[in-house]
Amino acid sequence: MKRLGVTIDYSEDFALAAADVREFERVGADVVAVAEAYSFDAVSRLGYLAAVTSTITLTSAILPIYSRTPTLLAMTAAGLDSVSGGRFELGIGTSGPQVIEGFHGVPFTAPLGHLRETVEICRSVWRRERIEHVGRNYRIPLPAGEGTGLGKPLKIINEPVRSAIPISIAALAPRGVAQTAEIADGWLPLFYYPELADAAWGEALAAGTAKRDASLGPLDTIVSVPLFIGDHVDQVLELYRQRIALYVGGMGARGANFYNDLAVRYGFGDAAARVQELYLAGEKDAAAAAIPDNLVTATALIGDEAHVHERLGALRAAGVTTILMQPLGRTSAARVEAVEAARSLDAA
Repeated sequence: MKRLGVTIDYSEDFALAAADVREFERVGADVVAVAEAYSFDAVSRLGYLAAVTSTITLTSAILPIYSRTPTLLAMTAAGLDSVSGGRFELGIGTSGPQVIEGFHGVPFTAPLGHLRETVEICRSVWRRERIEHVGRNYRIPLPAGEGTGLGKPLKIINEPVRSAIPISIAALAPRGVAQTAEIADGWLPLFYYPELADAAWGEALAAGTAKRDASLGPLDTIVSVPLFIGDHVDQVLELYRQRIALYVGGMGARGANFYNDLAVRYGFGDAAARVQELYLAGEKDAAAAAIPDNLVTATALIGDEAHVHERLGALRAAGVTTILMQPLGRTSAARVEAVEAARSLDAA
């Protein structure tokens, strides 16, 4: 694998997680991703990690674009890149309408257009260009008819450490994946099933890659997986099964659930419909039980060493270049040991 890293979930105890990150860095983890939902923000946590680490790459996975202007995202990324000495990568995504409209009170409209323009504006900011952008979703400076008319083109005051900070985009739907393959440095899919990835995204990735600027280099496919290595994993698998059920069944309304749609494209259409029906009816345990076993085991690194080695090989064979592991051990020592073991198994 090109890079093996770790993820800090938005619900984790950050003080404990930060201590773990220092240990993960010591044993050779390449990157740490900090998640954000309608939780504590990821930026403050990334800034803290920048101060207590020295070599590990830092990334957001993800910062929702609707809750921040494109120029603020660019400023934030440049700031984190500065305080970390050039170790930051910007992971962005749209999140979903339930969060964006329900928590932020912002319309969830034209997600692909917002993402494309955000990427364009961020890269202009980092090149220290005066921002003059006229798009369907963002107009900078704001035209007189939409404001006071006093706005003027500005460029960022500070000199960014890098004029091109890597941008990764979280995308699951085919059109979003195609656009990501065209314009982004990296792609952040969730519940990545390596043997079925081509069926779900192959055509979209090919279409986007055909339009890709060669100067971007190859697309970095960045996959998040839970990690637990051991002989007794039934309880860990059950917890992960419940998480999949939450996303496939409850992360979005009927007809507006990206994760349910992904399960359908994987070929689990009947199960996906049943999981959503049960989950939205409040029968969460039954919904989890309806998740196909192979969807659980194939999208995780949970099992004995032989199984984890096999799954790492499957991810590599599918073209994954960065793995972000979420170690599920109960103690810090167990989590660090699991990361060390995964690195050894990947190298074997």
